[in-house]
Amino acid sequence: MADAKVIPFGEDPRSRRGGKAGKPKSKVNGRRTGQLSPVPEQALTDGAEGAEKAGTGPAAQRGAEAGEAAEGQRAGGGWDRRLAQGLSFLRRRVTGDYEVDDFGYDEELTDQVLMSLLRPLYDKYFRVDVKGIENIPDAGGALIVANHSGTLPMDGLMLQVAVHDNHPADRHLRLLAADLVFMLPVVNELARKAGHTLACAEDAQRLLERGEVVGVMPEGFKGIGKPFSERYKLQRFGRGGFVSTALQARVPIVPCSIVGAEEIYPMIGNAKTLARVLGFPYFPITPTFPWLGPLGAVPLPTKWTIQFGEPIATDGFPLEAAEDPMLMFNLTDQVRETIQHTLYKLLVQRRSVFF
Repeated sequence: MADAKVIPFGEDPRSRRGGKAGKPKSKVNGRRTGQLSPVPEQALTDGAEGAEKAGTGPAAQRGAEAGEAAEGQRAGGGWDRRLAQGLSFLRRRVTGDYEVDDFGYDEELTDQVLMSLLRPLYDKYFRVDVKGIENIPDAGGALIVANHSGTLPMDGLMLQVAVHDNHPADRHLRLLAADLVFMLPVVNELARKAGHTLACAEDAQRLLERGEVVGVMPEGFKGIGKPFSERYKLQRFGRGGFVSTALQARVPIVPCSIVGAEEIYPMIGNAKTLARVLGFPYFPITPTFPWLGPLGAVPLPTKWTIQFGEPIATDGFPLEAAEDPMLMFNLTDQVRETIQHTLYKLLVQRRSVFF
């Protein structure tokens, strides 16, 4: 979803987990503690160890509760529980009892609402497979660099769901978006709430230094608006501004390859005059749009694969490395070639565009 032009700058199958809405958040083993008479510490230790071995201890109980909650949420859950959670969520929204960071990111709204809206598209429509999720570090900042395609930026949204739902450390992806995103009504607010921010070096570096996982798509509009005849051929990655930002923040760069997005809106033409009138970078013409009207905006149900490559470390370079144009060029080219090679590999492995 990001247009990075504004910046001056494993193979394991995925494992699905329930959303955070079903995650227990009680402070002490899911129960309030009462006033109890003292118990010898050794007895507590022995008892806890025995319970864990028997599968009935606190840790096992918490795991079972989390599994049941997640399973309940994925299968529809109990209506009474979902109703109670919904009413509690609405009360917090009305009373303002929720947190928003200085970029406008609303984690609760993203977890409870936005991810729930995107998940059916991710799970059932595009049937996304995720590989190499373990290459995203469990803690600290990381910069995910991905290819961009598909006429509309659906790939950025699916990438965000992939990280949110699959990473074992519950990481959240903060996407860098083009200035056009923040000029559109409604879209502007939703993008901010979902954690997206303007694709500029200053915002990216602040997020990375705070330990966030940041996503950037350096092809920008050149990638997302390229004709169908050039599908899966990476466009220019700009001047390598994302490499400079990663070097300054001393965070790893994780190459990411997305297959499936190119075919959701096969772009066979571009009405450039109409695009200039509307202030868009391009105006797509596809086999269904604008001929079928609103129906032409429905994406084709392609089969997606998202693969995260091995991280490229940057903390071994000196601080002044960000000022070395040759190093920046080499690292940019390394990331680009890694993504391109992985795209070709995934395309060879793909059985069909739709299966």
